[in-house]
Amino acid sequence: MTDAIREYWDAQAKDFDREADHGLRDPAVRQAWADLILPLIPGPVSDVADLGCGTGSLSLLLAEAGHRVRGLDLSARMVETAQAKAARAAAAGRLPLPTAVEFRQGDASEPPFPPGCCDVVLARHVVWALPDPDAALGRWTQLLRGTGTIVLVEGLWGTGAGIPAKECRDLVLRHRRHADVVPLTDPALWGKAVSDERYLILSRS
Repeated sequence: MTDAIREYWDAQAKDFDREADHGLRDPAVRQAWADLILPLIPGPVSDVADLGCGTGSLSLLLAEAGHRVRGLDLSARMVETAQAKAARAAAAGRLPLPTAVEFRQGDASEPPFPPGCCDVVLARHVVWALPDPDAALGRWTQLLRGTGTIVLVEGLWGTGAGIPAKECRDLVLRHRRHADVVPLTDPALWGKAVSDERYLILSRS
């Protein structure tokens, strides 16, 4: 990733959580994401790599449910925000494990984690922005312990940015045997009705 990309996301960090699905500040939106994501994570405790974690909202959702999460983001300002949110959650007693979540700066396309370190790789709105998503998915697969689970949240948005579901699924299938596409049309996830393509890809083998 280039310095220009890092600087772009640094500039976005201040207002990033204003989007309902980014900040999960609305209890109904937060519950919708919990209902979507938590059943996909093997329990009771999984090690999760949240790649391109942004301000850490999904990382904290998983950590508060009892999972161990490593969040990684290219933007130092995103990571600082995520760390501050984690500190507040810990102070409020919402993190059941002392080492429930940690955040660090790094390139999601080349995660600085050892092979076989996690049970789940999670990435939301990341694949579309990668310079070489095929190579990145190959690296992500190597992070998994056993077959593990990959959860990708992506879309082809009205702005023209994004990646179609078929293309994203085909990328996953270059490295995995199975990949299911789940449409994400529920307005509760986004805090509003949507008409563009939004989906989740789930790969458990």
